[in-house]
Amino acid sequence: IPKKLVTTVSGCADDALAGVVACNPGLRLLQGHRVVLRDDLQAIRGRVALLSGGGSGHEPAHAGYVGKGMLTGVVAGTMFASPSVGSILAAIRAVAQAGAAGILLIVKNYTGDRLNFGMALERARAEGTDVRMVVVGDDCAFTKPGKAGRRGICGTILIHKVAGALAEAGASLDEVEKKAVAAAKVMGTLGLSLSPCSIPGSKPSFQLAEDEMELGLGIHGEAGVRRMKMLPADKAVETMLKHMMDPSSASHLSVTSGSSVVLVVNNLGGLSCLELGIVAGAAVRCLENQGIRIARAMVGSFMTAMEMAGVSLTLMLVDEELLRLIDAKTMAMAWPNILAGPATARREEVPAPIEPPRKPEDETGTGLSTARVERVLQRVCSTLLDMKEKLNELDRGAGDGDCGHTHAQAAQAIQEWMRSRPPPAAPAQLLSSLADVVLAQMGGSSGVLYGLFLTAAGQSLRGRSDSAAWADAMDAGIEAMQRSVPGDVEPQCPLGIPVPPEFPCIPHRYGGAAPGDRTMLDSLFAAGQALHSLRSPGADPLQVLAAAVQSAEAAAEATRHMEAGAGRASYVHSSRLEQPDAGAVAVAAVLGAVLQ
Repeated sequence: IPKKLVTTVSGCADDALAGVVACNPGLRLLQGHRVVLRDDLQAIRGRVALLSGGGSGHEPAHAGYVGKGMLTGVVAGTMFASPSVGSILAAIRAVAQAGAAGILLIVKNYTGDRLNFGMALERARAEGTDVRMVVVGDDCAFTKPGKAGRRGICGTILIHKVAGALAEAGASLDEVEKKAVAAAKVMGTLGLSLSPCSIPGSKPSFQLAEDEMELGLGIHGEAGVRRMKMLPADKAVETMLKHMMDPSSASHLSVTSGSSVVLVVNNLGGLSCLELGIVAGAAVRCLENQGIRIARAMVGSFMTAMEMAGVSLTLMLVDEELLRLIDAKTMAMAWPNILAGPATARREEVPAPIEPPRKPEDETGTGLSTARVERVLQRVCSTLLDMKEKLNELDRGAGDGDCGHTHAQAAQAIQEWMRSRPPPAAPAQLLSSLADVVLAQMGGSSGVLYGLFLTAAGQSLRGRSDSAAWADAMDAGIEAMQRSVPGDVEPQCPLGIPVPPEFPCIPHRYGGAAPGDRTMLDSLFAAGQALHSLRSPGADPLQVLAAAVQSAEAAAEATRHMEAGAGRASYVHSSRLEQPDAGAVAVAAVLGAVLQ
């Protein structure tokens, strides 16, 4: 049974509602019922009241849509279960007694919801209350819907919004009902999932293999209409939209070139925000390529299915009137407060800033040949690319597992840089240029640390070509990486950039690591100590470099037994760090590639 962070299984629906109300001063619970109402019920006197609801487990639906400009109240059932007739009737009575000029029930098309809301409606009418009901069925999954009809899923929130804006503007019950029914007919929704979901205390309702995804499933974990192999996000979105707009399907939405739509990209609960953004971009591109105008786009968690790792796409055909109602202001906490405007993948980018011209550097002494520099750099890049998976595996013990990706990204950037221009042969210019590449392209803490090292080392080499200069450069680079500033000294950047006094929160330490902290610095420091032999008269540079590589490799292996004192690994208990540090291993490999 999957883990859930609840207090009790039996009370999770009540606890969730209580938490929402506790954090939102505009909401109140109805005593004795799982009902959430607007705090300002007196404001609906003479206006149409809107009630909706359904099972819990779809948060932020349904309580997240209660507020001025949307719903007057919602009735919640237990997990994935319709609310009771008694609670629905109590909600109807509460808003009727507050002076509502008619009540509209907005119900998703599920048998339990229809039955319970329908029975409450009949009883309220028998008491003399003017109550109507709109049943929303926006699911485009089934090509031949059965007797039960199309399921009501995420598109329901758009009906909440359209009806809520009309009610807030003072429209009559007839007008609100008519517009809600019309809007429900011009929208469609389709879901796609990478995983099942489960309610607290229960097992998942179905299983998906690691390489499978499910198309057209419901919001209660019901299986979909097609199980298929995993697809890239753009292909998955293309498949979804094609299914939704397939004219041969009885539940399709007729969208053609020139149509204007509202797009809702809905997280079904467990999809990461990163994946959701990728899906949203793919949906916008796919629709635009078909000549469809996305008048508005909403991206987020609007109607979920617990922890289901999936997404649903909703399209509503809109004209200016419907768009005005979608844009109308609301106080409902789950409705996104975004700038009204069309979505497009063709938005003009802000021009990149112009880099100031560099001062030409005068280099004295003899440099390396360009061909030799290229050979060495190619060996370094090939080594890092070949080690990508190994470095990732070593790095997983520290939590993120991206060291190989980061170093491979740097290697690819250096290769691309060499294809665009010959690398400078002068050592100082070479290291300075490499610093620019890694700072711009590598990312992560490694990119900054390599950038600090190469920049400082390059500055140390200016105007020098003697062997001892490389030992000094190594020391300068290491010192820049670990430089710290005492608290009573004005902060200084290792690159010479002034730190403005209005930013006292700028850290006084860039890398902050020291030898023995189980970082890339351990390998660099060991190699640097070995390079000091270059300062001795008559030292053989190749022998010294070979000793430096051996020292770096030994230091990298020694990190296996160290307690991490810096970096992300310092948050991980030492008993879990059974492998050498990935950064230290990468540094040793780079030095080894230089020697080959």
